[in-house]
Amino acid sequence: MTAGSLGIDAGLLGRFRAAGAKIAWREAVSPKGGRSTTGTARTAHLNDEEARVEERDEGGASVLTVESGPVGALVLLLQWEARGEPNRLVTHEAGELPAFPGGALEARWTPGSPERVLVVPLADVVGLARYALA
Repeated sequence: MTAGSLGIDAGLLGRFRAAGAKIAWREAVSPKGGRSTTGTARTAHLNDEEARVEERDEGGASVLTVESGPVGALVLLLQWEARGEPNRLVTHEAGELPAFPGGALEARWTPGSPERVLVVPLADVVGLARYALA
C-alpha cells in the first residue's frame, strides 16, 4: 500500500478515518480549573472509551488538548491530518491540568510561526491511536 497524507500506510489511515466518523460527541462538563474558558469542551466516545477534547484560540494560535489515551490520540491524529503538522505538541502529566486528571496531549497550530516543538513524534500518536480501532 502507498503512504497516506501523514506518511503512514493508506489502509491504516483509512481505518483511522472510518473510526473517526463513528465518534459520538457530547458536551463535556467543565471541571473547576478547566482550560476551555474561551473555547469548547467535548467528550468523544468510541468503542466504550471516552476522551475529553478541548479546543480554544489563544492569540493567533489554535490549540487542541486531548485526554491521553487511544480516543484522544485518534482525535489528535485526524486533526493533524486536517490541519497539517502542529507547530507545537507537548504532554501534560497526570494531575497537571484539572480537566485532564489522567494527563493530556496538547497541539498548537500558529500560522506563520517558525516554531517546531514536537515532544511526541507522529509515530507515537499513531501507535496510541491504533488502540482505538475496533
